[in-house]
Amino acid sequence: MRPPADPRFDEAGTRALLDAFAEGPDEDALRLDALFGGLGKRSFGMLLFVSALPAFIPIPGAGGIVSGPLAVLIGLQLLVGLRRPWLPQFVARRGPHRHTLKRFRDLLAPFLRRLERVVRPRAAWLLDHRLASGVSGTLVVLVGVLLALPIPLTNYIFGGLLLLFALALLERDGWLMAAAWAGGAAAVAVFGVLSGQIATLIADWVGRLTG
Repeated sequence: MRPPADPRFDEAGTRALLDAFAEGPDEDALRLDALFGGLGKRSFGMLLFVSALPAFIPIPGAGGIVSGPLAVLIGLQLLVGLRRPWLPQFVARRGPHRHTLKRFRDLLAPFLRRLERVVRPRAAWLLDHRLASGVSGTLVVLVGVLLALPIPLTNYIFGGLLLLFALALLERDGWLMAAAWAGGAAAVAVFGVLSGQIATLIADWVGRLTG
């Protein structure tokens, strides 16, 4: 399903976009390549938003295996400055079922209502400048890598950070993006060190078993 052919749709908030995509039979699958069609500069935001959904699956490790690599792919495209997202066909043809998007929309609705009171299009240079896009892309890549790693009890943290990046891109709010940078940098600093320590412990443990 592509966004409605309505010029006002370009200015629709995140809740309105989710409402539009959620319309229809629950069992319908929403192709990823259709989710960002017609959204212009906000395409990366919608794709990142939907790509983060598996991170909230309450099965340890399962969500990160899906969301992590997708976030890395999106982040790399932001980093190199692509104007429109690209997905390999075997990924583009897949996507969440509409009932999954509805549940997630309903879960986020109270938060989105509060967020929409304070966010607005502003500080576009923090979104569109080549250097700013590079910073966003780098942090999305790093958060995606951390999400894909088997770090216990972190899926919601990293998934939430990816949603923050996605909402900044969707709402075209540069100051919200700055907040996402701060959160992403803090997560990379803290959990990057932690994941390195975990990897060392695992390597030592394996070494003892095989030694």
